[in-house]
Parts: sequence; C-alpha cells; structure tokens
Amino acid sequence: MKDDFKIAVVGATGVVGREVLAALHARDVPAEQVHAFGSERSKGLSVEYGEDSLDVERAVPEAFRGMGLVLLATPAEASRTLAPAAQAAGAWVVDVSSAFRGDGNVPLVLPGFNTELLGATMKGRMVCLPSAVTTASVHVVEPLRRAFGVVRAQVTAMMSVSSAGVRGVAELEKQTADLMSGREPDPSVFPHRVGFNLVPQVGGFMVGSPWTEEEGGWTLEAARLFATVGDALVLAGTAVQVPSFYGHGLTLNVQLKKAGPVEQVRAALKTSPALKVLDTPGERIYPMPMLVTSDPTVHVGRVRAFPQAPEWVTLFAAVDNATRGAALNLVEAGLKLAERAV
Repeated sequence: MKDDFKIAVVGATGVVGREVLAALHARDVPAEQVHAFGSERSKGLSVEYGEDSLDVERAVPEAFRGMGLVLLATPAEASRTLAPAAQAAGAWVVDVSSAFRGDGNVPLVLPGFNTELLGATMKGRMVCLPSAVTTASVHVVEPLRRAFGVVRAQVTAMMSVSSAGVRGVAELEKQTADLMSGREPDPSVFPHRVGFNLVPQVGGFMVGSPWTEEEGGWTLEAARLFATVGDALVLAGTAVQVPSFYGHGLTLNVQLKKAGPVEQVRAALKTSPALKVLDTPGERIYPMPMLVTSDPTVHVGRVRAFPQAPEWVTLFAAVDNATRGAALNLVEAGLKLAERAV
C-alpha cells in the first residue's frame, strides 16, 4: 500500500468502528493514512488510534475525495447514501451493513471463505459483508460441507445487545441499573425489556412474513455465499436478543449428506483455520461468548449426534460479533481491495 493511500473509517465512534481502528493499527497502518468519520453528533470528537488520536470528521459525500478505501461501519440507511458517493469519488468500498447483501451487482464476500472474489472483475467498486451470525455459521458449516456434504443448517442465535451498537449497550446498562434499584425500565432500542429477559425478536419483521429481517438475512446471505463455491444449502433459524453485552452464542443443527462418527466431525472442524475447537465438556471446556473477546476465530464445541438420526449433528459456537463478525472482515476485505489500487 502506497504511503499516500488514504483509508476512511466511517462510523468510527461506534462499537464496530472502534474495532476497525484497532485492527488497522495492529496491521501497522500509519495514523496519517487513516481518517475517522462519523455522524453530525460525532463531529469534533476524537478516537484512539494506538498512542495517537484521530479527529472525527462528518461523513458527507464530498468528504471522500482523495480516499482510496472507504470502510463503512454504518447502519444500512447511511450506507445506501455514502457507498455510491464513495465509489463516485474513486474509492474502493466495503460495507458491513445489510444495505447491499441482496444486491446481485454487489459481491457478498466472507474473507477466508470466498476471498478470491476480491480480485475478480466487478461491476462497481464495492463489496458487502455478511452478518456476524452468518459469518460464524458459514465458518462452522464449511469444513463439514467439504468432508460430508451438507443439506441444511438450523441455527438459534443468542445475540448480544452490541448488535444494536452503542445504543444497545447503553440500554442494557441502564435497564440493569433500574432493575437492581427496583425500577421497571422503559425500553426504546429493543421491543421489550432485555435486562434479565430474552426477546425472540431481533430487528423488524419482514413485510408479510413471520421471519425477522435478521433471520431472513441469514438465509439469503448463506445462499449467496455457498453459490460462489458451487453448492446450495439452506440456513435458517431464530434470533434471540439476550442480556449480554458482547459476543453471540449459536446452537447449530446441521444435516449432513453422509453421516460420520462424531470423532470425524470434530476432526473436520479442526482443519479450518477460521475455527477454534473447544470440546471437552467433561472438563467444562466449551465455547462461551466471554471467551471470544477480540479472538479472530469462531469457537465451536459441544459436538453431538443423534443415535436415531446420525446425519444430524448438533454444535454450539461463539463469535465476537464486533471483531470477527464485523471489524476484521471489513479490514481484511478492505486491505485486499487496496492491493488493486497499487
């Protein structure tokens, strides 16, 4: 990457944006090449970048002139406006929101799965990324697909409040304090109180459908990703908002085309560099969200099979939704695209 190559991190004050900055710094990208952008309310703030700090500029279309790469850690509404502007300014763009995941003209890329698309011919100058749940699910399913073939995977995702950004974290903090003080909180970010509760709804429901947009997104994203490797399988399930701050937990039921002993399933999972297998339940060793903080791998364990239906395998996985599920995908895809600018 040239010394004058500039990278814009949009949404730099948010949960994912701060992790993007940390990941760029860890890869020795100089502070003078990184520009932090945020909304109007973030303008004038500063964010840490190693031992340096970056002033936050307002994210407006004209701000992208001279940028070589724009990393969008923004809500879908903002991405729909800013992504075309960044491309028009000549930048490569990576978007982590749901804005373009259903657009066949925008490649859906999961680094470590279909990374080769980042070097392929594109209609535009941008790619989009899957959600954190899809990221974890695909990384778990892929080595099983290679070893046994997979028909479908069912997932129950227990999603932390940071999936709703800093507002979600703040709401759980306030609700916890209220409930511990005997006050009944009034929810605003989530449809019901999430403090000391489970809510079987994450995001809005799709029009005329019993599925939420989050759940429908997994099915769409998985279908698009596996199509790039010439396969077709169904990923579907239920999203549950849980009262934890960071890290998602996933129960996966995977139907294999060819049943194999649990030992072979575990061995297949261990072949993936995207996974860390923690599966000694007798010693209380298994994945938990508290263990994945800042870990670039997806943790997987509790591997079981039904004796009556050996083609079905049940697993539990955990992923850091802010880092592996978003920020690291943004940075890895972005720096790969930056090579095309050389």
